[in-house]
Amino acid sequence: MKTVTVSGKTIEEAKANALLELSIEEDQLDYELVQVPVKGFLGLFKGKPAIIEAKIKQDPTKEAAAFLTQVLKEMGTKAEIVITEKKKEVLFDIQGEDLGVLIGKRGKTLDSLEYLVNLAANRYSDKYSRITLDAENYRERRREALHQLAERLADKARKTKRKVVLEPMSSRERKIIHAALQNEKDIETASEGKEPHRYVAIFLSKK
Repeated sequence: MKTVTVSGKTIEEAKANALLELSIEEDQLDYELVQVPVKGFLGLFKGKPAIIEAKIKQDPTKEAAAFLTQVLKEMGTKAEIVITEKKKEVLFDIQGEDLGVLIGKRGKTLDSLEYLVNLAANRYSDKYSRITLDAENYRERRREALHQLAERLADKARKTKRKVVLEPMSSRERKIIHAALQNEKDIETASEGKEPHRYVAIFLSKK
């Protein structure tokens, strides 16, 4: 990342010089004050200019989109990224044909790619940005499938009166299972085991 050190009689002048040096607009400027300007006094004391270290303010969403675009290109995948910004997160919806290779078995490839995209988004940012990756509406389809699975296994726990254990899942998918059954008064859920083999257990409530 390019960083320049510039000076000026005032901080504002130093900032203006930095904008010219970096060829950017003011809202793109990120800087640190290195030296506060000091005016000379009656020719007896020499003044000091303002000195700042300036760089281009990074946009996490643009950083992530550029990274993902490059990954898709290297994979030979013809797809476009549709970006939707929400209050607490940004959704990157990958649209194209034959995106199964990006999703992987039970979404593991998509989850791994999402992890890397978030690293790229936040590597230069001092404020964490959360990006969710989706392809072919996989996230919603998987959520619905997990809801149905949770309901079936809750019924099994009721019939057998035994604890039912699911296969290991990511924290995202465990949360979906917990949420699906949170209003079932006779059923409780708990995450058990250690990562990366942590799983959800479904059992009858003792209340």
